[in-house]
Amino acid sequence: MNVRQWGVMVMLGGSLSGCDGRDDFNDLDAYMNQMRLQPPAQIEPTPAIRSYPSFTYDAASLRSPFQPPLRVDPAGRLWGSSNVAPDPARVKQFLEGFGIEQFEMVGTLSNASGSFALLRGAGGVYRLKVGDYLGRNDGRVIAISDSQIEVVEIVPDGAGAWLERPRTIPLKEHS
Repeated sequence: MNVRQWGVMVMLGGSLSGCDGRDDFNDLDAYMNQMRLQPPAQIEPTPAIRSYPSFTYDAASLRSPFQPPLRVDPAGRLWGSSNVAPDPARVKQFLEGFGIEQFEMVGTLSNASGSFALLRGAGGVYRLKVGDYLGRNDGRVIAISDSQIEVVEIVPDGAGAWLERPRTIPLKEHS
């Protein structure tokens, strides 16, 4: 026998010596018998789920706290008109769900059907024409030029009437 065969024989003999055929599970059987004699553990019931009152956020139509408030000169204050008011029956357009300050003008398009402005914001680039609405304050596009978009918003005057507030969105160069 060479050294290699001798090593294999020693390893086989050592691994087989652990299997002597005796069942030595006395300690395991004693532990299992002890556990069977104990009363079963009580499981705590699940805690009651408390319901919380629902909350409806209704300040979405108010002015953003990040926009400066309108400066009002009490002596020369512009009072709202009863002729100006948002139309509650008008179907809202998609871009009215976003604040107007997050949009930026990135270009214009013109074809036989008219001029269009390209606005970037709210996760995409959108095409607007005169008469379209955007922003949370019923902003209506009234003019489109190569350098800006003119918008008129309808805002409350604080005394129960409404004011038309002009706004411009300038073209962002190198966008």
